[in-house]
Amino acid sequence: MSRFSPALKAAINAPFARSGPLPAPDNITAIYSDIQREATSNSLGVLPWLALTTAATMTVNSPASLTLLHSLASYNPTSSLQNAAFMREVGLKTISFNGIPRALNQLVHLRATLPTETAEQLSTTPTRTLTPESLEQVETRAKGLWNSIYDPHSRKLEAKLKAAHPDLPVHILSNHYGSLLSDFPGVHKPAVGRVLTSLVAIACLRAQTGVGPQVVSHIYGLRKGINEGGEEVGEGEKWLGGDEGNLWALGAVDRIVEAIAGKEGSFAS
Repeated sequence: MSRFSPALKAAINAPFARSGPLPAPDNITAIYSDIQREATSNSLGVLPWLALTTAATMTVNSPASLTLLHSLASYNPTSSLQNAAFMREVGLKTISFNGIPRALNQLVHLRATLPTETAEQLSTTPTRTLTPESLEQVETRAKGLWNSIYDPHSRKLEAKLKAAHPDLPVHILSNHYGSLLSDFPGVHKPAVGRVLTSLVAIACLRAQTGVGPQVVSHIYGLRKGINEGGEEVGEGEKWLGGDEGNLWALGAVDRIVEAIAGKEGSFAS
C-alpha cells in the first residue's frame, strides 16, 4: 500500500478539521468539584453527577479531562474501581448519541490512564453478546425502555421514524434501546439504569448543540423515569426531576462545554 503524501497528511491534520482531542483546561477539576458539591448539597449521590460529567466530557472530546474526572471522584481503591466501571459503561452508552469514534478513543484513553491496580480488576467478559436465546429479551427491554421514555407518544414517534427509513426504528430499538441503553439486570454494578441513562442522553445532546427537540424528549424521559421509580440516585431525585434540577443538569453540561471547547464549543470541537 502506498504511503500518504505530505499534502494528504497536511489536509487530514488541518487545524480547521480539529483532527485531535481537546486538552484538559486548567480549571476543569474545579468545575467538576463545583458540580459534585452542588449535587451533594441537593442530596444526590455520586452516580448522577458522575454520569452527567462523564457524558458531557466525552461529547466534547477531552480524554485528558476524563482522567482528571476519575481521579477527583475516586478517593480509595474501591471507589476507583467502581467509578472506572461506571464511567466506561456511561461511555459505551454515549455511542447511541455521539457515535462510535469518540467513545472508542476516550474509552481506550481512560483504560490506559487508570491506576494499574484498578485497570487490572476491570471485567474483561462481554455482557451484550447476542444469542438466539437472548433476542426475545432484547426485544422486550427495547420496547420497555422506549415506552418508558416516550409514552404516550411512543407509537407515533416509531411511525415517524419508519416513514423516514423503514430500518430506522429497527436499528434504534434493537441495537440501541435493547442492546445498549437498557440494562441487563444484575450484570453491571454500579448500573447505568433508567434515570441515569436519561442523564447521559441529556448531557450528550446538550453538549452536541443543534438537537433541541431531542433534549426536550429526554428531559421528559428523565422526569418520567423518576416518577416511575427508576433507580436510586439519592434523596434528591425529586429535585432532579423538577425545573430546578433540570436547569442544574443543563447548566452543569454548559460549564463543562465552555471550559473545554470555549463559548463556541460544539460537537465538532
